[in-house]
Amino acid sequence: MSVGEALPHDGASLHVTGAARYVDDHPLPADTLHLAFGLSHVAAGHISKMVLAEVRHAPGVIAVLTADDLERDADTSPSAHDEPLLAQRQVHYAGQPLFLVAADSHLAARKAARLAEVEITPVAPILSIEQALAANSRFEDGPRIYEKGDADKAIANAPHRIEGQIEIGGQEHFYLEGQAALALPQDNGDMVVLSSTQHPTEVQHKVADALGKPMHAVRVETRRMGGGFGGKESQGNALAIACALVAARTGRPAKMRYDREDDMRITGKRHPFRITYRAGFDDEGRLRGVDVVHHVLCGWSQDLSLPVADRAMLHADNAYHLPNARIESHRLRTNTQSATAFRGFGGPQGMLGIERIMDHIAHHLGRDPIEVRQANMYAPAEIAPSGPGTGHRFGGAHSPKTAKPEIQTTPYGQEVRDSILPQMTDALLRSSDYHARRARAATWNAGNAIFKKGIALTPVKFGISFTLTHLNQAGALVHVYQDGSVQLNHGGTEMGQGLHQKVAQVAASQFGIDVQRVRITATDTAKVPNTSATAASSGSDLNGMAVKSACDTIRGRMTEFLATYFQAGSIRFAAGKVFADTHVLSFGEAAKLCYQHRISLSSTGFYKTPELAWDRIKGRGRPFFYFAYGVAVSEVVIDTLTGEYRILRADILHDAGKSLNPALDVGQIEGGYLQGAGWLTTEELVWDKPGRLKTHAPSTYKIPACGDRPRIFNVALWNSENREETIYRSKAVGEPPLMLGISVHMALSDAVAACGARYPDLQAPATPEEVLRAVHRAREAA
Repeated sequence: MSVGEALPHDGASLHVTGAARYVDDHPLPADTLHLAFGLSHVAAGHISKMVLAEVRHAPGVIAVLTADDLERDADTSPSAHDEPLLAQRQVHYAGQPLFLVAADSHLAARKAARLAEVEITPVAPILSIEQALAANSRFEDGPRIYEKGDADKAIANAPHRIEGQIEIGGQEHFYLEGQAALALPQDNGDMVVLSSTQHPTEVQHKVADALGKPMHAVRVETRRMGGGFGGKESQGNALAIACALVAARTGRPAKMRYDREDDMRITGKRHPFRITYRAGFDDEGRLRGVDVVHHVLCGWSQDLSLPVADRAMLHADNAYHLPNARIESHRLRTNTQSATAFRGFGGPQGMLGIERIMDHIAHHLGRDPIEVRQANMYAPAEIAPSGPGTGHRFGGAHSPKTAKPEIQTTPYGQEVRDSILPQMTDALLRSSDYHARRARAATWNAGNAIFKKGIALTPVKFGISFTLTHLNQAGALVHVYQDGSVQLNHGGTEMGQGLHQKVAQVAASQFGIDVQRVRITATDTAKVPNTSATAASSGSDLNGMAVKSACDTIRGRMTEFLATYFQAGSIRFAAGKVFADTHVLSFGEAAKLCYQHRISLSSTGFYKTPELAWDRIKGRGRPFFYFAYGVAVSEVVIDTLTGEYRILRADILHDAGKSLNPALDVGQIEGGYLQGAGWLTTEELVWDKPGRLKTHAPSTYKIPACGDRPRIFNVALWNSENREETIYRSKAVGEPPLMLGISVHMALSDAVAACGARYPDLQAPATPEEVLRAVHRAREAA
């Protein structure tokens, strides 16, 4: 049985030996052109002069293009057609491409791009929330509001009330492989594009549109990416379009890759948020009502900001039942890089808001924050048996066996029927020795004036599905060759997460063969059309089911033929063999026999997620097929003199359903936790007053390194079947683990709170400077 085995990543040996081939490693024809953008140095203004004579005469330069040189409107936007490839008289952020250079080498193109004489008449850029509100600079006419019950009345009548605000910074994707594309011109004006993209079909669509061609004239291939994290969902469009335009114009292959500094200056980041909140609650910390307002900084173009902001609203409850809630969201246009998809897609920001509220309530009441969190968690609505090895039931101690409690709903009306967080929380509290460690931390803090420890447990409830319902579909193409080897293709892309290995395991399980007999080829729009992005944690869910569908069709044909051929009552595929009653064949022999009798051994497969219904304008429906859950305990220590800190220990229990591959899932959980912790601690984006990004290189932008990981790092899977019919009853493990890193921020808040009586009001990212400021706030008179 291949599904469920802890197998290594299918490209692991290639990765560690350097043999894995990325776009930049592809052998190039001798006449390939290399491209670079000339960038704006001003955040907002009008182009008054752009002299490119020196650029055109620079060594190695073959062509220089401006917006006026393009025959068609080359738009790179994934949504609103508001993002031209090259600036058209106006510039909207520092780093916006102004012109395109094609040269005989990468270095020549970059050097030439810096020789332009560009004069831009600046106007005052909009960089802050206050400036955007004053100018009414928005992407929707007014705020989007989701409501349940009467929040104002509930807050007013509650025994206790708090209010506050948290600033949440953005985040740079910092994928190891930068943005890259290669266009190869074909007969009849067709184009083959190799792109480091999470969304080959979108690249196909945007390139075809820029060339004035139908989509069948463009083929996009993606073998693998060296990381994506959402940063290659839409941000790769510009490179692919630029390469295709130059290749079509010159008849020569064209390649483009960003150097790291250009990559960081040009591409979008995670959306910065400001969350303002009011909450009313009782003596136990149970929420009576909550009112949150999201101000979202979206950057200069719409990109994916509307669905990102929507998902933040949809996760404003996280793991907690909110009987009365009002969630208001403002999507603000600013003169910065266009904020874009990032792992969690707005969900992390929404979750951090409610976790801040829980932390603030606990401080107000003088209670352990875990007590407040447990008091508000969604209760299990149904009792269901757990999978092997968990020793738990979904209902657990919180769900009476004699009667089902009333089903609770989210603020947008979706029933929560599958909550397992109360049991998971209890299990992690025991395995992490939380209560004893919290007592020890309190003793430590009482005896240490300089170093303070903090510990926190935070849960995760993350909705799985695209909120744009039609994207919840996938296709696959599977071939069984006459020697019994299997080749398959699906619409998902491999960015290091192990999607191809999981899908190969699905195919191997369906045919009862070893996974080594299954080969997945590069994602290719000519093999599987109309694919969705590998995003929303849907890669395995959608593509695994599509592959299973194709395999089932082929196996059904084989079964029907072999049953007739051998006059067998049953046909069974297992252990690399096919059992036809007393007849036993190897899978290869069975495939050859079917081939010789003209049985088709090739099939497409298709899957669409069922039971979804979502009205984003009303804010009502079922946008998610199911929820993935997780719990994390983090312990930290801070230096109150400098604000520096360390993560001492992390204990994680994460819900993977019936895991397709535990080794890959644990890797995703470890990486997601650290990426989430980095977002909320060291990763600070800084723009200067004129609107130029100053943290545009590894020297000025700090992601977590191996030395930042907790010294004790315990990760376990809550291995219980998904109650919904997903691929082998597994659950998505892509985005949800990132939110486990919120526990680090809450642990830092706990440590700072030990410095004084006042609530420390820790902001994000909690850099050492911010931690030190919070220490001073905590020590101020209440």
